Amino acid sequence: MIINHNMNAMNAHRNMSMNTVSAGKSMEKLSSGLRINRAGDDAAGLAISEKMRGQIRGLDQASRNSQDAISMIQTAEGGLNETHSILQRMRELSVQSANDTNVNVDRGAIQDEMNQLTSEIDRIANNTEFNTQKLLDGSFSGKFQIGANSGQDMDLKVGKMDSSSLGLTSTISTAQGTTANNADNAVLADGVYTVNEAKDALVDTKGNTVATIATSKVTAGGKEVIDLTNKEVLAAGAQVTISGNGAKYDIKNKVDVAATSALAAGNYEVKGTNLIKDGKFVGTVVDKTSVTVDGKTLTAANLGLTGDLLTDKFEFTINGSDVATRKNAEGSITTINTAIETVSKERSKLGAVQNRLEHTIANLNTSAENLQASESRVRDVDMAKEMMAFSKNNILAQAAQAMLAQANSQPQGVLQLLR
Repeated sequence: MIINHNMNAMNAHRNMSMNTVSAGKSMEKLSSGLRINRAGDDAAGLAISEKMRGQIRGLDQASRNSQDAISMIQTAEGGLNETHSILQRMRELSVQSANDTNVNVDRGAIQDEMNQLTSEIDRIANNTEFNTQKLLDGSFSGKFQIGANSGQDMDLKVGKMDSSSLGLTSTISTAQGTTANNADNAVLADGVYTVNEAKDALVDTKGNTVATIATSKVTAGGKEVIDLTNKEVLAAGAQVTISGNGAKYDIKNKVDVAATSALAAGNYEVKGTNLIKDGKFVGTVVDKTSVTVDGKTLTAANLGLTGDLLTDKFEFTINGSDVATRKNAEGSITTINTAIETVSKERSKLGAVQNRLEHTIANLNTSAENLQASESRVRDVDMAKEMMAFSKNNILAQAAQAMLAQANSQPQGVLQLLR
């Protein structure tokens, strides 16, 4: 009988230690609810789980981002809703002023209200903000992060919605057309730009130069955007509106009081030496540089034009909301109709984006839920199954402890030999 090395006791002790460790791990999993508490529990599972957690939290944040974007859109759309109401009132006033039951004093009072309403449209455009960012002055152009990963975003550009952009102030639309770059390689983003005093550059709403002007060509990023050869229409202060993802342009120049008092808002065309509006004779063109209307002579400068532009087939549009005379009031109806359509188009775009974002939120939430279920299967413990393992290991530990006691008592039998 050997007493220096009690192999039975050593074996029982080893098994008891293993069972105690296993029971401890089961207890840890049961108390935390996690199958993986450390990398040693499942190295690959931990890496997969952490990657899933990053995606889940990213999707949750993207959902909140999308909701914030909807709030911003609703703020902008709310401002345009009031702009719509103002334009409807202005149209009503124009129709009222076009009736010759009104005398000059009446039309003067109507014009006073028109001026106030125009100022309010400008105030809404300049003061509508979300988180200190102006929304309707043409300066907002941003991206919404609507996904958990890089590059999963969407663009939103809100147009300039002031009275000038809506054609309610006295301007002349001198040129419209397609840019030299299509929407796929556009270098000048959609927006409203202004010709600087030197007439050599276009600047954005923040005063930054975005394009250069030389010999009636607008160039941006080293690429020609607008070719106005033989049409010197880019006067200082002119507004250039880019739309259609950079594919279209529209140019509006300023006109003075003499022009607006003689020419009502509407579309005009030069035919030979005659100035025509809605198929009716309006005035006579003189030397391609001036036009006589009702005994008044309007120069190209009065019309906001540069160069000899009053040539055969030259077309332009007078914009404005003047109701001082019946003729002007009738023209203002058409101008305000166009403004209403412009605001409607912008609101429609914002509404479409909002509806898209609502679907985006639903998709993000569904994806996050499904990914959370997958992460749970990897990381969370099956409580019932783990309780079975804990009970087994607990019983084995107790059994090993009992067997260790038995193994320790066996060497005592050698004492019987000493009697």
